[in-house]
Amino acid sequence: MASTSNPLISSTFLGTKLHNSKTSNSTLLILSLSKRKTQTSTKSSLKLKNLPSHATLAALIFSTISQTTPSALAIDNLPSSPPPVIQAEASKANSFTSSPFAQNLSLTAPKPQTQSTSDLPDGTQWRYSEFLNAVKKGKVERVRFSKDGSVLQLSAIDGRRASVILPNDPDLIDILAMNGVDISVSEGDTGNGLFNFIGNLLFPVLAFAGLFFLFRRAQGGPGGPGGLGGPMDFGRSKSKFQEVPETGVSFADVAGADQAKLELQEVVDFLKNPDKYTALGAKIPKGCLLVGPPGTGKTLLARAVSGEAGVPFFSCAASEFVELFVGVGASRVRDLFEKAKAKAPCIVFIDEIDAVGRQRGAGMGGGNDEREQTINQLLTEMDGFSGNSGVIVLAATNRPDVLDSALLRPGRFDRQVTVDRPDVAGRVKILQVHSRGKALAKDVDFDKVARRTPGFTGADLQNLMNEAAILAARRELKEISKDEISDALERIIAGPEKKNAVVSEEKKKLVAYHEAGHALVGALMPEYDPVAKISIIPRGQAGGLTFFAPSEERLESGLYSRSYLENQMAVALGGRVAEEVIFGQNNVTTGASNDFMQVSRVARQMVERFGFSKKIGQVAIGGGGGNPFLGQQMSSQKDYSMATADVVDSEVRVLVEKAYSRATQIVTTHVDILHKLAELLIEKETVDGEEFMSLFIDGKAELFVA
Repeated sequence: MASTSNPLISSTFLGTKLHNSKTSNSTLLILSLSKRKTQTSTKSSLKLKNLPSHATLAALIFSTISQTTPSALAIDNLPSSPPPVIQAEASKANSFTSSPFAQNLSLTAPKPQTQSTSDLPDGTQWRYSEFLNAVKKGKVERVRFSKDGSVLQLSAIDGRRASVILPNDPDLIDILAMNGVDISVSEGDTGNGLFNFIGNLLFPVLAFAGLFFLFRRAQGGPGGPGGLGGPMDFGRSKSKFQEVPETGVSFADVAGADQAKLELQEVVDFLKNPDKYTALGAKIPKGCLLVGPPGTGKTLLARAVSGEAGVPFFSCAASEFVELFVGVGASRVRDLFEKAKAKAPCIVFIDEIDAVGRQRGAGMGGGNDEREQTINQLLTEMDGFSGNSGVIVLAATNRPDVLDSALLRPGRFDRQVTVDRPDVAGRVKILQVHSRGKALAKDVDFDKVARRTPGFTGADLQNLMNEAAILAARRELKEISKDEISDALERIIAGPEKKNAVVSEEKKKLVAYHEAGHALVGALMPEYDPVAKISIIPRGQAGGLTFFAPSEERLESGLYSRSYLENQMAVALGGRVAEEVIFGQNNVTTGASNDFMQVSRVARQMVERFGFSKKIGQVAIGGGGGNPFLGQQMSSQKDYSMATADVVDSEVRVLVEKAYSRATQIVTTHVDILHKLAELLIEKETVDGEEFMSLFIDGKAELFVA
């Protein structure tokens, strides 16, 4: 809490406790001195009347003070002898001291303290607790604080002196004041011209030292929080160490990655039961590289290994090795493995290792940069001349294609564990894990949710359940129903709904027919994905959406037939065809721009990469110019002639025109179903898959036959 109150108000009474615990000792000292001087002046104010002269009064005061201990009045810097004026009036002062007023004044003066000092601490350096005990017993006469308030010099009643290193205690000044201790602050030496000249010469050196100190704080060195050590501490590893890992994660908390868990469980079992493997001559893997798309649970698996193994665990990010100064990254790698070897057997986890493990020689300026020195040191520590016994290195990356081949060889990373996207069964288990602690309604079916989320990772499913819980809270519900999960899924895929968007009836009708065209063609195409939901509510940049439920087997295998790709192009063109059939060629809109991009991309891949063109044949052309991350130049030169390019363009046009013809044939044949579906969308704005299929059953629609 910042100190913004008036110090005169906050220190009215001597015994008042200062509430600002963050106030430094020097600030508290100034406040207490101001209030102590006020009280001293108040207590010592006397109504003097009929004094002989000013000089006589001064002599009387001086004689009285000389009989009083310094702790009674707390007056500093008294002269060693009276001024000449006081000496001149000494005879008058002697006669005045015999008056009744002087006798009363001498009676009020405090008596010298005579307590025992046998139990005072020895030495010139007292502990803070010893100092407080001596103050409370009245055995400390005066204290003098340093200017920064970190140290004080004390004078005991027996004349001995000592120093005390002070903590940040806001009650110290009050304790000293209540026990009658004389308090002062060291003013320091003002210096002369010579010292000022020397100070000017030393200023650049001190400024450089201050900048170096700040740099060490930024690097986590001795100037940082809890930092101890020499000036080169920034070259030490910043890894987090746990002697007894307490990550709170076990293999039971990891779902949807059964194969990866199995391979990592062998590492854990080797650490727990090494005799079972060494009896057969097996050696523990030196390194395991976790590879997979973002959000699949690579770091979570590493935390589970840490929690299950029960051995010392070091964790760090690869980006912590790279620094501005040359050699710091390599130094931190050496320091990390020195600590790990001292705790062997142990596990070292390096997250996002592609930050330092990229292929060497990829830089434009040669191969002597900081990152390459770091990876060279990492290669040496993992499997170099001296070897690496008892240290298992776990690393995670979603860019295995950019890693150096020397890093991936056996002996460094013996295993590459692929953490892929979960299948249906895995997504069900992940949904069950992330639904713990959430109030779910009885209509929630995780199997249906898992089938609607193909390609989702564990992080995606966690976000889905969290968004559903947020929607339920926004709607003032006590449980999360399937509607909240469905709305959250659509929000993640296509963006939030724009329910308050101003949409005219004409535009609403146009969007309804456009989406009805997509759904109609998709439902009547053989071997195509079924329609899951149709909506004309604007989301993001889209005026409407048609959701299809893709085949799980097709997604996992990645194998797409030629007929499926041709059907996909026809479905994408169904929206534009419906606009032309209902509103005419002159009234079509730009709403099909994304559909045309998808159609062109699929058709060109069929010709150039998949060998689905008879004129081009089974040849892959138009390959990429290389990966820039691998140090290769992006090539703009094509690997085929202009004549081949003309053939490619003509083949792409043939495929697109064929898809457009099929979509037109379906829409014109079943235009009555198109009208019914569009009217239903205008009325309800959203139509689910079951309601949509009932229209086809009533209309007795048949699948398209080429």
